[in-house]
Amino acid sequence: MKRILVAGFLIATVCGSTAFAADVVEDWATIKPAAPTLKPVTVDPKTTALLMLDFMKQNCGQRPRCIATLPAMKKLLDSARAAKAHVVYSIIANSTINDVLPDVAAKGDEPSVLSGPDKFRNTDLEKILKDKGIQTVIVAGTAANGAVLYTGSGAAFRGMKVIVPVDGMSAIEATAEYATVINFMNAPSVSQASTLTRTDMIKFQ
Repeated sequence: MKRILVAGFLIATVCGSTAFAADVVEDWATIKPAAPTLKPVTVDPKTTALLMLDFMKQNCGQRPRCIATLPAMKKLLDSARAAKAHVVYSIIANSTINDVLPDVAAKGDEPSVLSGPDKFRNTDLEKILKDKGIQTVIVAGTAANGAVLYTGSGAAFRGMKVIVPVDGMSAIEATAEYATVINFMNAPSVSQASTLTRTDMIKFQ
């Protein structure tokens, strides 16, 4: 009887100290997302790949938020090439590498893969990266909540470090971009491997 009373007291204490909504959805209105901490990063170009995801005229070219990322991405792309870092592109269905927007177009023998949101799926992206000895990927492109989220997560699951320049990813609306940021900040396994930054905070050794 004594044990029952003690157990009842503990349950009452715990339940009384934490307020739960009747439905988890009711709690959503109370959420106040924390602002992400953006960190400067320095990478080794020999073991780093810049993933330029879906900067196509068919999608990015139709999205004002994606167009707005192009000046920053052009500077980062130029810096990566100058440092001789590896650059890998992705394209979408019914397109070719020539459909990448001119400001950030592929050059020379920079490889590309064609896939849906997860650029590792049914492509040789993993082999491309492994063959080049890549340990770190910088993931940018559109959509943030598609190609950036799933490809960045896929890289983390494969043991790579993931750098996400938040001014180089875009979606149709800002909420989708921030939802992606929240995932990189909190998702199991992914958050431990990821660093959020800006394009002008990335330095090549």
